[in-house]
Amino acid sequence: MPFTLLGPCEFREEIRKSRFITLAAPINSPADAQAFIEQHSDLDATHNCWAWKLGAQYRSNDDGEPGGTAGRPILAAIEAQDFDQVVVLVIRWYGGIQLGTGGLARAYGGGANKCLQQAERRPLINRVTRELECSFSELALVKLRVAEINGLIQAENFTSNGVELSIAIGPEQVEVLQRQLADLSRGRIILHESTAD
Repeated sequence: MPFTLLGPCEFREEIRKSRFITLAAPINSPADAQAFIEQHSDLDATHNCWAWKLGAQYRSNDDGEPGGTAGRPILAAIEAQDFDQVVVLVIRWYGGIQLGTGGLARAYGGGANKCLQQAERRPLINRVTRELECSFSELALVKLRVAEINGLIQAENFTSNGVELSIAIGPEQVEVLQRQLADLSRGRIILHESTAD
């Protein structure tokens, strides 16, 4: 069963005079991940390497370290511990001693592993994907209803008529949300099974 984090967590260590700070947090969208990375990256640090995973979507970045020595090991640590909906940022201040590619991979992956191991986790709910269309004025309320049932907004597409949303919600929440959205829109907003399902 996959897990996500209950909240942000941090792990610090020094490896051969280089200082590493690992920060991790739960996310609900790629935009959440990017915002966390931008907000917590230290521009005075030598490297701000990161990875995130959200269902089938994932990204990683070596931020100037040799290819595959930072972002990928961080992502591997996320996957090895069965985490999902998580972003991990590892900040490094270079201490003057080269670690080599193996040493870098161990440092970045190890920091991510230790940070996630000590973090409080919660099991992820099984979710199904549904699609809907709403007007611009209804968007904030629709997002609120989805958040109230611990759902995720997977994609947002703005059209000339409104907004198309792809959401992921617990199977037992489908009817509840459908009723709420029908009430909200006088029956106009309808949940459709995802064409990708």
